[in-house]
Amino acid sequence: MSDKPTRRRAPGMSPEERRAMIVAAALPLVAEHGTAVTTSQIARAAAIGEATIFRVFNDKEELLDACLAEAIQPDHVVKEIASIPLDQPLASRLAETVEALSAHLDRVGTVIGALHAGGHGRGRQRDRPQPGGREASMQLIKDAVTDLIEPDAESLRLPPDQIATIFLSLQYSQRRGGTPSDLPVPDLVEVFLHGAMKPST
Repeated sequence: MSDKPTRRRAPGMSPEERRAMIVAAALPLVAEHGTAVTTSQIARAAAIGEATIFRVFNDKEELLDACLAEAIQPDHVVKEIASIPLDQPLASRLAETVEALSAHLDRVGTVIGALHAGGHGRGRQRDRPQPGGREASMQLIKDAVTDLIEPDAESLRLPPDQIATIFLSLQYSQRRGGTPSDLPVPDLVEVFLHGAMKPST
């Protein structure tokens, strides 16, 4: 009898895990190529056979829908905000929050823009994110920012959740044109925290 140990096959991915892996590989390509991206390119990026894609997605359109849904998920930015050290000054915490939000909004805008330019979803009815999805995402982000502000509650004129609402409203409004403000982030935070007026002497 051989003493050679028997090799066990690594457990395969579940369909959900495989879908997530394919979407993660596809997102940068979708952002770059939009609807022109091919399933062959995505398969190469994911290091899988092209047929594997169609075991978990009915067609390329369903895969693009999944990429769009993933791009707008707030999970990553919420984790980024939650990782900001609370022992930093509030201005520093908010500056890091602006950077995290900007990266998130850039990603969302790039993917949505690339898919829209290619006519993705035009003239068809398909499952879309639930109507409450955007509101739920914004609430998760607001909760994370509220937690970030909470240590300074005693020195604020308004409760932390209201401060978070105002702060996020400013961030979203200054991005509505599609590009971030040219003002340096520290200046934006300074005006938000202390207003536009110089301190009285």
